[in-house]
Amino acid sequence: MRNENSFLTDGVRAMFVSTLAFSLANIFVKKVSHIPAMEIVFFRCTIAVAFCLAGLYRDNADWKGSNKTMLFLRGFFGTLALFLFFTTLQNIPLASAMTIQYLAPIFTSVIAIFVLGESIRGPQWIFYAIAFSGVLLIERFDPRISPFYLATGIIAAFCSGVAYNLVRSMRGTEHPLTVVLHFQFVGAIAGTISLFFNWKTPEGWDWAYLLLIAVLSQVGQIFLTKALQKEAVAGVAIVSYTGLIYALLVGSLWFGETQPSESFAGMLLVVFGVLLSVFYSKRMRDVNKIESTVS
Repeated sequence: MRNENSFLTDGVRAMFVSTLAFSLANIFVKKVSHIPAMEIVFFRCTIAVAFCLAGLYRDNADWKGSNKTMLFLRGFFGTLALFLFFTTLQNIPLASAMTIQYLAPIFTSVIAIFVLGESIRGPQWIFYAIAFSGVLLIERFDPRISPFYLATGIIAAFCSGVAYNLVRSMRGTEHPLTVVLHFQFVGAIAGTISLFFNWKTPEGWDWAYLLLIAVLSQVGQIFLTKALQKEAVAGVAIVSYTGLIYALLVGSLWFGETQPSESFAGMLLVVFGVLLSVFYSKRMRDVNKIESTVS
């Protein structure tokens, strides 16, 4: 029987799994930096469409969905965010690209105030500030990052924030795989169009890396959708900051991207901010539960 008092709720667990899967996928995106970003989007989304359709068939769920406009917008912003993020990932260090992308939880929570009417309590802003200060400490002023790719990464993070809120707005009305399917479908169509203008034939291990990108991204998307549909955005979005740890370690061990001691101090701040946010969210749920019982 699941312990409901555990601070690791279903939503938080799902976000941790999602973050790990996406982090692994990003490693392989970096490995195929010689392939155009939109071509990677094509392979990733086309393969994922097949997975989604199989899952929906197994669950006997409707693949069309009930809110086609919202599903299309989720797909549009998700695809744009994916393309821009892959572009930064291929042109700047792994940890730096993921650091910029992890501005997305902040955009997500702020956008949720206006789109979903969700509130962010004062202490949560402090926890975000702690985590974001860790991001700044890791990022520093890296000469390997041009203003163009910095701006590209920030726009990608903003688009991700919009997409996450669209996912959240469809909770309870759409099957998680239906939401994921429409994102992948839009990406597959956009990717197909791009092939007529920019195509590079994968060679050797490229095919395996592209398959792993698709599989791991599909796992990440499914658990991300579950997390955002199970819990308030502010309660789970910040968990994705833990992906910075994977990026720093892999970037150093696999790609030889050295990081100064300040980066590791930043890692600690990120983890500290994440844990404070998770424990605070759990405490607020407990308080609200007690108040609802008393009233």
